[in-house]
Amino acid sequence: MAKTVAVQNEPTNGLEQLKSQPARLMAFLRETRSEMRKVWWPGWPEVQSTTIVVLITVFLFAAFFWVVDTVFGNMIERLLHLLTGH
Repeated sequence: MAKTVAVQNEPTNGLEQLKSQPARLMAFLRETRSEMRKVWWPGWPEVQSTTIVVLITVFLFAAFFWVVDTVFGNMIERLLHLLTGH
């Protein structure tokens, strides 16, 4: 059986790694720019509509949890008054 050996493109010593940093940085920036060109950005009407939906949802959940907290708080308070006799 033949053995395969992985070839490393990475420099092995510190000086070679230091010399390769600018090239690696430029490659990273080039790839980042290429990927950012593929990103689809929503239009202003879509941003507005989704923001409104999120705000309404947050307020509804806040109101729901406020009601639940108030009900349970009152129930526990009444139970404690009943058990302690105050």
